[in-house]
Amino acid sequence: MDSKELAAKITEILDSKKGIDIETIDLTGKTVLADYFVLASGNSTTQIKSLADEVEFVLKKDFDIVPDHIEGRSGDKWILLDYKDVVVHVMGREERENYNIEKFWETKKKEE
Repeated sequence: MDSKELAAKITEILDSKKGIDIETIDLTGKTVLADYFVLASGNSTTQIKSLADEVEFVLKKDFDIVPDHIEGRSGDKWILLDYKDVVVHVMGREERENYNIEKFWETKKKEE
């Protein structure tokens, strides 16, 4: 499975668990960090943990893919799953608004 397919599968998993405002950011050729970021928000710490757990569970069960690294399990307001070429950010709405990852990686020029 290539990184584009993995990002699409992760998006599908997050959508099936009612993730909010799911967005995929294509980073190909822009950074060595990853090819894609997949972002989703949750309404509560329980939902954020559930979304991250589901991604981890389905990818392991169906594709034998495990994250290289996981951050944020203790706070549950922002959980990051690092699948090397695809990094998943599951965040509370406030954290997502505050850090605004989408704007940071925005590539479109604003109209004057």
